[in-house]
Amino acid sequence: MTDRWALASAEGGGVELAPLGPDGLPAGPVLREADPASAVRARPEVARWVWRSTTEVYPALLATGVRVERCYDIEAAENLLLGHEGRYGEPRSAAAALARLRGGPVPPDPPQRSAVPGAQSPLFEPQDRPLPLADLLAVYAEQQRRHERAAHPERVRLLTAAESAGTLVAAEMNHAGLPWSADVHRAVLHDLLGERYAGGGEPRRLAELADEVSAAFGRRVRPDLPADVVKAFAQAGIKVRSTRRWEIESVDHPAVKPLVEYKKLYRIWVAHGWSWLQDWVRDGRFRPEFQAGGTVTGRWVTNGGGGLQIPKVIRRAVVADPGWRLVVADADQMEPRVLAAISRDPGLMEVAGRESDLYQSVSDRAFSGDRAQAKLAVLGAVYGQTSGDGLKNLAALRRRFPQAVAYVDDAARAGEEGRLVRTWLGRTCPPAAQAGEDTAEEAGIPSADEEGDDRAWVPGYASTNARARGRFARNFVVQGSAADWALLLLAALRRACADLAAELVFFQHDEVIVHCPAQETETVVAAIREAAELAGRLTFGQTPVRFPFTTAVVECYADAK
Repeated sequence: MTDRWALASAEGGGVELAPLGPDGLPAGPVLREADPASAVRARPEVARWVWRSTTEVYPALLATGVRVERCYDIEAAENLLLGHEGRYGEPRSAAAALARLRGGPVPPDPPQRSAVPGAQSPLFEPQDRPLPLADLLAVYAEQQRRHERAAHPERVRLLTAAESAGTLVAAEMNHAGLPWSADVHRAVLHDLLGERYAGGGEPRRLAELADEVSAAFGRRVRPDLPADVVKAFAQAGIKVRSTRRWEIESVDHPAVKPLVEYKKLYRIWVAHGWSWLQDWVRDGRFRPEFQAGGTVTGRWVTNGGGGLQIPKVIRRAVVADPGWRLVVADADQMEPRVLAAISRDPGLMEVAGRESDLYQSVSDRAFSGDRAQAKLAVLGAVYGQTSGDGLKNLAALRRRFPQAVAYVDDAARAGEEGRLVRTWLGRTCPPAAQAGEDTAEEAGIPSADEEGDDRAWVPGYASTNARARGRFARNFVVQGSAADWALLLLAALRRACADLAAELVFFQHDEVIVHCPAQETETVVAAIREAAELAGRLTFGQTPVRFPFTTAVVECYADAK
């Protein structure tokens, strides 16, 4: 009996399914059943399901209590393969892949729908027509051939498997939801913002701060309107280009303090206020619709609710169920450890092989014990901050860790020249000519408020000069490889928790949260540690590099920081 089956929607309703042989062709009769849940539930021995899209199939399975061990997501694979072939941005649907295979007109991808607060439904609009099993298998077979033509077939196959596993994790996290106390959230909002006024106007504390700003300027000023604030400063004889906090705080004026406080509270009111709570929290859970591989770097996004930008003060509302705990795990200095693994720099691998502070170890080697300088140098090498003191720091880093610096320098050069740049497993950053419409935030680049104005290039972003593309490519090979590693971490952790009550409920870049009964916490902490080491070996092979986590077992998310 084969452990791999294919599943596809059937014309007229129901599903078609068949066991698959090593060649990806049916190894038995094609069957038809009424729905995916009954088809999958009747075959618990199947280890991997091949289907068009996890977001199309899996939420409905989870709603009926059916879980699967593994899958192969045709559309996730198509997206990766198109990128690897230098065709990033072409339609990635299974229907588009079939049209390309048969030389017909390629249909555009269906639009991604806006998230519906509190609802669980596919991220994409339904396809116009089902893709019959025979067509699905034709696309699948062609994808297997395309894997073989990749630069490193075994790595790209692993990446595809990891991306498919990520789609399962994302769907299960959406189904479970992040535990959320509406009562705590309301209490936090009241403490920060004061009473709400009728009619939906600003709450009391914001109104008070707005009055303080106006009084400081001597006229009525709307602090929520940047142009009004810039004009008010100009009339006071102070020139500012924007109302970003770092710029405003450099100004000596009595309006600065209430203005900065207003901006902080206003953001909370708009992004996570009472309306957000009403829209996004249902039955004690927040479900922001995680989407695996939502950016060109492989980092995840959410389809609503600002699920990856939960302010620290709002994290007080993330509270475990009674008798349960949150295991919050942060990867320690993940990106420099990944750089060590992908560059194979002997010195940096030796440093990254310790579970102690990596930056301190680097500083002892190259910066006379100055940890701050060492951290700036390592992050400068990754993010391309190579002017001023950054250039001097980079030179010191290059002397001690020449292979590591050369690795990101080579990636930057490839980006500047418009060549394809790949992560360790083969996720590919396209040249500018194939740019899509990703914003900087969607590609995982820090916002200007966080990092200043010097953002790296991403496909579709305004700055597309060669130097900016080089900066992004330099970062991409590290950040993207880290995202690939994180997928395998999640897959291993999901497998380790399969026989537990524990559930993965949150993930962003280098942080994962598991919600589990109190008696399972030690098992989960150990599982995270073991999953990190396994992911390191699977992703990068046998290296001395270690990927330690700082783990906290708490009842409230805010207590983990």
